[in-house]
Parts: sequence; C-alpha cells; structure tokens
Amino acid sequence: MMGPAHSLSGAAAWLGVGAAAAAAGHAMPWPVLVVGALICAGAALAPDLDHKSATISRSFGPVSKTVCEVVDKLSYAVYKATKGPGDPRRTGGHRTLTHTWLWAVLIGGGCSLAAITGGRWAVLAILFVHLVLAVEGLLWRAARVSSDVLVWLLGATGAWILAGVLDQPGQGSTWLFSGSGQEYLWLGLPIVLGALVHDIGDALTVSGCPILWPIPIGRRRWYPLGPPKAMRFRAGSWVEVKVLMPVFMLLGGVGGVVALDLV
Repeated sequence: MMGPAHSLSGAAAWLGVGAAAAAAGHAMPWPVLVVGALICAGAALAPDLDHKSATISRSFGPVSKTVCEVVDKLSYAVYKATKGPGDPRRTGGHRTLTHTWLWAVLIGGGCSLAAITGGRWAVLAILFVHLVLAVEGLLWRAARVSSDVLVWLLGATGAWILAGVLDQPGQGSTWLFSGSGQEYLWLGLPIVLGALVHDIGDALTVSGCPILWPIPIGRRRWYPLGPPKAMRFRAGSWVEVKVLMPVFMLLGGVGGVVALDLV
C-alpha cells in the first residue's frame, strides 16, 4: 500500500479499538482516542523505514533518509543470516525485518519503556515523530506542497498541546495502566497496532508480507503471507484508492462515533 492508505488504515484501526473498549466498559477519554488515532496513523508508515523512497524517508530530511538507508542494510543482513532454504535471493531489505510482528512488538514496547522512564520529554518526542508522520500520511497533498519546517512546527505544536491535555487528571496519561510510574505506558499500543496494520495492508498486495518471521512455514522463514493471488492488488491501484481508502474513512468514522458514545 501507499502512505495515505496506510495512515488511514492505522487511524481507523485505533478508532475501532476505541469502539471496542467502550463496548467492553473501559471507554477511552477523548484525548486518548484522538492521540492514539494520530499515533497509529503515523506508526502505520514506520515499517517502511527499510525503503529509501517511502514517505517516512522524506519526513525528517537527511536524518530520516540516513536512518532508512541504515535500516535497509540491517534488514538485508538479517534476511541473509536467517533465510530458509526456500527463501529467494534478494538485493535489498524492503519488506523484511520491519514488516514482521516481532519488529512491531519491539518498537511498541521500546516506546512504552521510553515513555515511562524518560518522562515528559520522551513523551513529547514520541508524539512529535508520530504526529509528523500522521500529517505526511493523512494530509499528504498539503504536506507535499508545504515546507518540511512547517510540518515539523505543526508536529511540535500538536505534541506540546496534546501532551498538556493528556497530563490533566482523568484525560488519559493513566488510561488502562493506572499504577504508580505507569503513566503513558499505553503509548506503545497504537504503535504496535499501526505497524501490524501496515503489514496486513502490504499482505493484500501482490508481493505479500512476511508478518510471521521468524516462524518458519515449510522451507521458508520469510514466507510472504497474503490472500489468494487473484484477490491481491498492486500498491497504488484503483482498488486501494477507490475502494479501500473510502472504506477506511467510513469504518474510522463509525468507530469514532461509537467510541465517543455519540449515538
């Protein structure tokens, strides 16, 4: 999938989680719903850190480009070191390490750990990165024609304001985890979800996605999961733009309405 579809699917997924949480009697405060949807939208772009031409590679200037090049080489090295006898030869690391459930869990867990140990500045950094990515994905047309600095300022301002709202009593810093020292522990959840939603979206395309690595399937450790080939589509095709993106917007809207108990 392309960046906008990934971000829309991530936001819709978190809004769906919000609806499920409300139905289970553990409704999210509205700041958690909004911030989680934005984080999930941003996190749904992050697995493409292994692709030097992806949206995320352009999001933070030379820094993100360099990170993408490093992650691509790292992913390729891990692929070569762990591939099974049935896995094909590759020349790069795209859709390998960063497109797995293990990566999603490690990144989400790392962000949760940073949030509870690094204090306010760590929370602000996590929010800033994901808000910038959310803008790049959800508002991609506007982001393309505006300056990077403007997008970064929007992300920084949004992070500062939303962190201030979440810090208010009952507004979300202790949602789900209310023990002492567990403030913002939940921040890793939309990050894990966003990465997994990205992987599932890529699994629907022609190439599939090795979500289950390192679990072997037959003679392959990097088995590209996906539906039957007749049901797959090419990234950026009319199926993605004309069908899936409107569906994501509809499902996200319904999820948000239910989560906020507006019906």
